Amino acid sequence: MEQVTPRRTTGSTAAAGARRRTPRDVVDASPGPAFEITFDGRPVPALPGQSVAAALWAAGILAWRTTRKEGRPRGAFCGIGQCHDCLATVNGTPNHRACLLPARPGDAVTTQEGSGHADLAV
Repeated sequence: MEQVTPRRTTGSTAAAGARRRTPRDVVDASPGPAFEITFDGRPVPALPGQSVAAALWAAGILAWRTTRKEGRPRGAFCGIGQCHDCLATVNGTPNHRACLLPARPGDAVTTQEGSGHADLAV
């Protein structure tokens, strides 16, 4: 029977052998410098290419809106823009799907209450 030898790693993935491999090690990616967004006035670090939801998750923020009727907390659920649980108010505009919206330096994310249109209530 033929013996299979393990594949040798090179570059930055060689160093990963001594520690747990991350997705970044696998693709050998080096994101640009971190920048800052805010959530309800609190600074939150973000990386280029991260969605608003990913940046909030990484900062330990799991909910950024409340439901219309009962005010229950919601955050990302499906992560692909289908369920609309991740709706957020970004830069004063409500109903952005945070899982699809790329974070940009200086974005101001605020907790969205209900439908996000309280100012339109009659």
